[in-house]
Amino acid sequence: MFAPTQNLLDWLSSTGLAVSLTVLGAILMARFVNWGGSKVTDRIDSNYMQGDALVRSEATKHRHSVAQVITWVIITIIYVIATMKVLDQLSLPIGSLVAPATVLGAALGFGAQRVVQDILAGFFIITERQYGFGDTVQLAVTGSSEDAEGVIEDVTLRVTRMRNSDGEVITVPNGQIVKAINLSKDWARAVIDVPVPATSDINRVNEVLHQVGVEAFADRGLKKLLLDEPTVMGVESLTVDEVSVRVVARTLPGKQFQVGRALRVRIATAMRRQGITVEPDLQTVRAAEGEG
Repeated sequence: MFAPTQNLLDWLSSTGLAVSLTVLGAILMARFVNWGGSKVTDRIDSNYMQGDALVRSEATKHRHSVAQVITWVIITIIYVIATMKVLDQLSLPIGSLVAPATVLGAALGFGAQRVVQDILAGFFIITERQYGFGDTVQLAVTGSSEDAEGVIEDVTLRVTRMRNSDGEVITVPNGQIVKAINLSKDWARAVIDVPVPATSDINRVNEVLHQVGVEAFADRGLKKLLLDEPTVMGVESLTVDEVSVRVVARTLPGKQFQVGRALRVRIATAMRRQGITVEPDLQTVRAAEGEG
């Protein structure tokens, strides 16, 4: 009557205790690695925040992403080793599991293809430095009619997490990304199309816009965001009623939107002073990635 109970107590005091300690140790080690990874990334971020740089360097963004991936890989290895150890402690021969594992692997292989694809894509995203933590990117995703756009908050081997301008977190599997537009790599460009009446003196409009560019580049607040003086490119489009004149400005990576808004205000004010009509809702600011 007491034999089964005694056997259970013996098993719990030996094998059960060993299994429990292995599982607990794996959890503690994983948490420690996660804590250490967080400390590393926090230090990388604090070094940037305490520095004088207006934008993150490519090296800083790459180190942040690599630290996150290394943390994820180490935690995965810890759990795999712990699983193998538990199987051994339970006296389950791993060799006898090869045949069932092969069948199960074949069955799951088709479903795991996307996961493998995500991991491979994530590996190349990180090693090729396509984008990293803090970058402003626009991603074309398979099966989606709209591109995902926002600031990168996390890049792992499997997924990319970003936060858009509405504060929403978007998670995109790396294998589903067909095109990545990095709006904050090396340098960026603010493009402002200024529509004016077709009867306007274009030479005078160009002079006003050029003066706006000179004054913007002389402004302390804007000069630190600009790489050179804004340039008037000339007439971009022509219709019966209006002419669109384009102004472009090379900026620090990720600062094209801020510079574009500031230039729009200056252009609208300057045009009003000269008596030239500008329709604010027809002005567009578009950003294009520049190659450094």
